Amino acid sequence: MLITEDVDNVNIKETFSMVEKNISLDVPPIGVLCWEEGQVERGLLQFEQLPGSSNCPESFEFPVKYCRVKGANVYTILESPCPNVLQTMIDEALKMQKQGVRAITTSCGFNAIFQKELADALDIPVFTSSLLQVPLVNQMLNKNQAVGIITAKKSALTKIHMKSVGITDDISIHIEGLEASDQWSKIFSSPDKEVNIARIENDVVEIACSMMERLDIGAFVLECTDIPPFSKAIRKATGRPVFDFGTLMKFVYLAI
Repeated sequence: MLITEDVDNVNIKETFSMVEKNISLDVPPIGVLCWEEGQVERGLLQFEQLPGSSNCPESFEFPVKYCRVKGANVYTILESPCPNVLQTMIDEALKMQKQGVRAITTSCGFNAIFQKELADALDIPVFTSSLLQVPLVNQMLNKNQAVGIITAKKSALTKIHMKSVGITDDISIHIEGLEASDQWSKIFSSPDKEVNIARIENDVVEIACSMMERLDIGAFVLECTDIPPFSKAIRKATGRPVFDFGTLMKFVYLAI
């Protein structure tokens, strides 16, 4: 067992070493379906350079296989989920499965809406969104606590997304979006402009702390795959566990 005062500083490679001896890494074990090449604007590209973000290879202690999906972008995934793009995602995922990839995920939590369709099309595990962790996290909390969900855009996160990943009406959740952050909002209003990462981190932490003031939040789940770089700051400010894209990736990796 590894014991440390700061789990974020644990060398995960040591934890995984026994697992890696028993699997071949000739083919990356997890495939990541991403937005189309050229469809990621300047603001979001800044996040792809941050360890913790889904599109940054340095986020993981194991190799992953990225696949840019034609037609996938902020509009066809987040604003208006497109059946044609879903079919393209299925086709690309089937190719990766044939190549030996052992699980499939996506680089945007809003792909939760496609969870069942993607999972039904493949013979390997599919985990489209960190929101899949919400039912599990809920079981860890007492009956008076809620799961705090922080999302890229609250207005775009619907009951259909929730139902697709097993979040039922009896699960106590509280959702807040990042729309109030002027720097984050630039990703949608002025996507070709740079954003201030430090200010966005402060805004995310303030949102989490504000949620704590209003409700008994037992743990946080971050829907957006670009804000896990701020998970440590949220944990430090709130004293609560934070589950994100990275925690789900490690969970699945150990399983396969």
